Amino acid sequence: VEMIAESEKPMLICGGGVVRSRAHEEFRQFVRRIDAPVAITVMGGGGVSGRDVMTTGMIGMHGSVASNMACDNCDLLIAVGCRFSDRVALKPETFAHQAKIVHIDIDRAEINKNVQTDHHIIGDAKQVLNLLLERLPQYEHKEWKDFVLSFPRETEYGESESVLTPKQVLSAIARKCPQDSIVATDVGQHQMWAIQHLHFDYPGQLLTSGGFGTMGFGLGAAIGAKQGNPDKTVIHITGDGCFRMNGNELATVAYYGLPVITVIFNNRNLGMVRQWQSLIYDHRYSQTSLENRSPDFVKFADAFGLKGRRVTQPSELEEAITEALAESAQGRGYVIDCAINADEMVHPMVNGGHHITEFLLS
Repeated sequence: VEMIAESEKPMLICGGGVVRSRAHEEFRQFVRRIDAPVAITVMGGGGVSGRDVMTTGMIGMHGSVASNMACDNCDLLIAVGCRFSDRVALKPETFAHQAKIVHIDIDRAEINKNVQTDHHIIGDAKQVLNLLLERLPQYEHKEWKDFVLSFPRETEYGESESVLTPKQVLSAIARKCPQDSIVATDVGQHQMWAIQHLHFDYPGQLLTSGGFGTMGFGLGAAIGAKQGNPDKTVIHITGDGCFRMNGNELATVAYYGLPVITVIFNNRNLGMVRQWQSLIYDHRYSQTSLENRSPDFVKFADAFGLKGRRVTQPSELEEAITEALAESAQGRGYVIDCAINADEMVHPMVNGGHHITEFLLS
């Protein structure tokens, strides 16, 4: 409480512990009480609304410019329920180097493991935040917020009417699908694009394997989400490499009548590895191309008695999503195979082991 009182440039990180503890209401009150911008880890999606004006987006390797610049310039960083992984604290010795760091986490083993803290509280996020809210007056940090929010919170891409891009796919999903739809992802570029461009409002709305890096996780997670939330639209976002790991579970989708909508970002490559090979390994590609071994995913869906559509143009997106939603309403799954360019990349990007503002791509 004293550290907050002394701070002129506070910043928050919303980690997966906020989601697990269902501490989202307390965290949102905390954000307002200390009037601080908040960045979100991959696992923290839904702990604070991605649409909130105080949210700066993801932090770290593929974090927004606003999040990473805020981290680099804040004088107090309060991280709730996160582990400072190497995708967030890329270079621990310079991470939030101007700030005092406070870590709130239920697991004592996480404290000072990756990032050295100035203060820590070991406890359940919901309980700790309630105790803090009892002791905190209202603060205002307008000048600091204006500085942070002057930086981009979401990447803008040069869009074209003739070339299908990941942002166009996700924007169409956001427009056409209910705002409370549950999203399950696999791992890779599509995972980062989804977390960057879809804004999650409540805990459990985003299902992703995070640091486990589990290709094939998404479809099973989506099946479980639909079984547990039959009244909500469930969207499985995947890549062509990941979908081939566990696509056979369309049999389960069809057999049990679970209307999961699968959207495949099909670049005929293991996209995230290719991105690293392009940017960091001087275009030396090894074992990432699936060009000559990629199945027809629409025919694959048809083999299980499910409908699907291949989309190659932006103009085809909304019709495909409308058809998918109509099939979903009838209790049937659907597959949308989106053909995107192999050279599409996740922006921004900071190389591992580098300072958080050393953007390879911005």
